Amino acid sequence: MEQVQAEVENHYRSQIVDKVRTRDGCLTIGNTTVRLAQAFGFCYGVERAIDLAYAARRVFSDREIYLIGEIIHNPEVNRQLQAMGIKNVDGPTPDKQIHELTAEDVVIVPAFGTTAELMTKLQERGCQVIDTTCGDVMTVWKRVRKYAEEGVTSIIHGKSYHEETKATASRSTGPDGRGHYLVVLDLEETDYVCRYIEHGGDREEFLRKFAHAHSEGFDPDRDLQRIGVANQTTMLKSETEEMQRRLGASVQRRDHGSTENFRLFETICGATQERQDALFKMLEHPMDLLLVVGGYNSSNTSQLVKIGGKHLPTFFIRDADCLHSLEEIVHYDLGRKHEVTSYSSALLGDGPATVGITAGASCPNNLIEQTILKIFSLRGIAPEIVAES
Repeated sequence: MEQVQAEVENHYRSQIVDKVRTRDGCLTIGNTTVRLAQAFGFCYGVERAIDLAYAARRVFSDREIYLIGEIIHNPEVNRQLQAMGIKNVDGPTPDKQIHELTAEDVVIVPAFGTTAELMTKLQERGCQVIDTTCGDVMTVWKRVRKYAEEGVTSIIHGKSYHEETKATASRSTGPDGRGHYLVVLDLEETDYVCRYIEHGGDREEFLRKFAHAHSEGFDPDRDLQRIGVANQTTMLKSETEEMQRRLGASVQRRDHGSTENFRLFETICGATQERQDALFKMLEHPMDLLLVVGGYNSSNTSQLVKIGGKHLPTFFIRDADCLHSLEEIVHYDLGRKHEVTSYSSALLGDGPATVGITAGASCPNNLIEQTILKIFSLRGIAPEIVAES
């Protein structure tokens, strides 16, 4: 593992980022300042997953290794694994289908886990499984399994299409089918569920609204009587807390003050909280714009974008190449769900400029370094000057 960690560090570490961190997250050269959040980038769970994937390539050097989808939601890291000869299974463009696997194949389960059904299929194929599922995700699984044992419906705050939420949902029904689940995306959907809990409504309309976001056989008239809240670990903490409060209050009003039919368990992961809290802290300082770096399909990264966007011009960029010029930025628009090009005057002119940078738990430091260098370069400051400063 020492050799593996050295290899991972060589691929993703940044001396410039380390230097900025030692300076309280702030680097000023001339009239240009880059400010980093105190917590960003790889969390322990992501580091562990990457280490295990690299170790698997060394240990099973003579065998085919397959990854279920993506190890984490960052294109640079997944590209690196592909370059190491790790292939894909059960993804959009798989190198092999699940039913084609044999006992000689090695399969890596990503950091956000996979469904119980797929794990069963891997066991049936006899594959060597390297499970990198994050411990915080497994904690949520334990909670929803407990709900299922008690006949309590899991209300999961998350994105129904996200791999982690699918994995959690698959464990919330229980082996005897007692439990059910409903995936709720945001507070608007939460309020809809709350109204149904208190007043009932059109059952068929409810099922259409949450199509593909509930368990098989789910009946809102029956399965919203006893509920327990869980969540995708990378959601916005404040939104999860408000969702819990509203659902609990609705059950209490329906049940004449009783909370017997409501369960609550905090399942936002520590790293997600740290990165959100660090961004709120950084926003106390004046900045001209904020760059959030990471994979566009990263949920915890998108939450940082939402936070920043309420305070100042915020751009969700994949990497430094998205900074085309001092004013032209290619970034991901969360509302339209695709890349767009925007124009900002924040870096133009000879006046002082301050740029904030943060990243989600799946973004490597080398991408942060490239972004720092690009900002200074666009302001006329060469990389060697940044390195020597």
